[in-house]
Amino acid sequence: MDMTLPVTDYLFPLLGAGLAGIMIGLEREARGHPAGLRTHTLVCLASALLMLAAVHQTEWMGTTSSDVIRIDPVRMAHGILTGIGFLCGGVIFRQGLSVHGLTTAASLWVTSALGTLYGVSFFGLAIIGTLATLIILVGFRWIDEHMPASNIIDVTVRYRRDGVFPEDDFHALMTRLKLKPRSVRHKLVGAGGAIELGATLRGPSTVQTRALAEALCDDGRVLRFEIVPRND
Repeated sequence: MDMTLPVTDYLFPLLGAGLAGIMIGLEREARGHPAGLRTHTLVCLASALLMLAAVHQTEWMGTTSSDVIRIDPVRMAHGILTGIGFLCGGVIFRQGLSVHGLTTAASLWVTSALGTLYGVSFFGLAIIGTLATLIILVGFRWIDEHMPASNIIDVTVRYRRDGVFPEDDFHALMTRLKLKPRSVRHKLVGAGGAIELGATLRGPSTVQTRALAEALCDDGRVLRFEIVPRND
């Protein structure tokens, strides 16, 4: 019995996939995202295992004639990447007007792709892809934190339904704080109790965001407000 077959054909792909999943998962785990170390490692290993099974189909088909076996790893890869979409959808969630988890979903998808590459022993491309993924997740975050960029927040304010329509006051407050709403959303809440205005604001600093909250707290017409920063 050839004992080198498990090492060359099985162990190295699974080891590479496991290490890739661990490294990517550690970055997500350190950031406190919903899919972390175990999830990314399992996704990468599962992808590699399925591709290994597809590539070595003749070994588990037993005495089946080779004339009827059609090895097509591409179909398995397509099934893996389609199925991972359901898992990726589970880490994307909406909080207020913002959507979170897109980067984690993308990291799961690329981790699955890396697992398929390790599974077919395409080590060169798999290693390059792993390094590129880590550079994007770690290096690009450092660039994003240090480059000048405007923040974006979602603001929802609920006013009493008495007196004049509150939109002019809402715009005056935004102008005073040097905030720029893209557009204002309107909503009538209840049978006639309140008017809700919402806007996505670009350019607020931490000081501006606090000043906005303080001004809304001091406004007697405001029943409720919510300020949600957009981040992934």
